[in-house]
Amino acid sequence: MKKKPEITLSRVDAERLERMLESPDYKSFPGRRELEEEIARARIVEPTQVPASVVTMNSSVRFRIASSGSTFSLTLVYPRDAGRSSDTISILAPVGSALLGLSEGDEIAWPAPGGGMLNVEIVEVTYQPERSGDFAA
Repeated sequence: MKKKPEITLSRVDAERLERMLESPDYKSFPGRRELEEEIARARIVEPTQVPASVVTMNSSVRFRIASSGSTFSLTLVYPRDAGRSSDTISILAPVGSALLGLSEGDEIAWPAPGGGMLNVEIVEVTYQPERSGDFAA
C-alpha cells in the first residue's frame, strides 16, 4: 500500500476539529475514526506558518478524483457551514476529510461512501485563509 502523504494542520484548525469531535453531535458519524487519525498524524503548526499550498479549513481547492477523472472546485468547511452554497464540502464528508492538510500535487486513497476507495489528487489551492492573512477563519 502506498504511504499516505504528510499533512500539515494549523493549531487553530486542529483544536477546533478536536473540540467538534468531542461534541455529542459528532460522536458517531461515518469516517470519524479516519478524521481522528488524520489529526493525530498531522504536523501541527501555528497559522502563520502554514505553507500557502496546504488545504486548511475554509480553503477553496481544485481536486481530481482519479477513478472518474472528474475535477471539482470546493471550499472545505465545518458542518455548520456545509450546504450554504453548492461549492462547499463538509469536513465530515469522506472527500472533505481526505483533503484536509494535503498540499498541491498530493494524492491520497480514502474510503468512499458505500465502500471502496477514492483516489484524490490536489490540483490547486485557489484560496487559503492563512495565505490571505485571515488567521481566525
